[in-house]
Amino acid sequence: MEFSSNRIWSRPLVIASVLGLTIASSVASVASAQDVTIPVIVRDITSSYWQTVLAGARKAKTELGINVPEFGVQSESDINGQIALLENAVASGANAVVIAPIEFIALGGAVDQAASALPVVGIDSPANSKAFASFLTTDNEQGGRLAADGLAAAIASANGGKIEGDVALIVANAGSGSDEARARGFRDQLSAKYPALNLYSDKVADGQPTTGLNMTTDLLVAKPDLKGIFVTNLQMSQGAGQSIAENNLQDKVALIGFDSDDKTVGFLSGGVIDGLIVQDPFRMGYDGVKTAYAASKGERVEKDVDTGANLITTANMGEPRHQHLLNPTAE
Repeated sequence: MEFSSNRIWSRPLVIASVLGLTIASSVASVASAQDVTIPVIVRDITSSYWQTVLAGARKAKTELGINVPEFGVQSESDINGQIALLENAVASGANAVVIAPIEFIALGGAVDQAASALPVVGIDSPANSKAFASFLTTDNEQGGRLAADGLAAAIASANGGKIEGDVALIVANAGSGSDEARARGFRDQLSAKYPALNLYSDKVADGQPTTGLNMTTDLLVAKPDLKGIFVTNLQMSQGAGQSIAENNLQDKVALIGFDSDDKTVGFLSGGVIDGLIVQDPFRMGYDGVKTAYAASKGERVEKDVDTGANLITTANMGEPRHQHLLNPTAE
């Protein structure tokens, strides 16, 4: 009887113990999510493009219940500032980090060093490192090829079907992997498909809209018969669009930009800009944080993810998918 009695009393104790372990495990799981910190470091905290990236990151933060501090420098020329932000993220004990590197070479070593301590997920812009746990970006060379196609189509439309004449390229930032890839794709596509389009001018700017405005105006003065221009980022798109509008040359000079905000979408709808190569920055921020969270838990993640490039023109901008890409935070 004593043996039997012990068995009778031991069963509920065992059940309670199992239940206690289950509850404790559940509480620990919730606590661990609340304790996870994944900083997101963008290239320019003041830019609407990077604010869209951060909006995507915030959505992932809400869904996962984790901490996602937002960081970024004030200008895409502040390479040392971004390196310091990455070093601070590691020193703070973050579980993983999401970063859009400003400069290909300089950020390579910084990413290598950070990745020795925690998973680093890259978005948008590459760096000279093989240490990224995952990299989510637009195929920027394909974006450049689409820009060449869009520019050729706009020139043909304005010139009785003829695709010929002088065109210009303004690369937004020296040393930026994404800008250089866009420029490379554009040049290659011109050579391969549009031999009658001559690359008259190929210049590098500093990422500032005012520079884009001034460089475009100088081009228009120096080459009155210029047929078209491609610029490789949002700030250049703003500046070049303003120059075309101020000189009332939208019916004469074709312009293809990269990325979108209210100003460039206004230029697109008004025919000042003929086309925008639009990425999916909201997805980069959202998937970037989710991927970093998975990597921080030791889960397998995709090494390379293409988030897509799209040519949106004045003619097709009303399509539902394109409206979503032009207004990505309206989710």
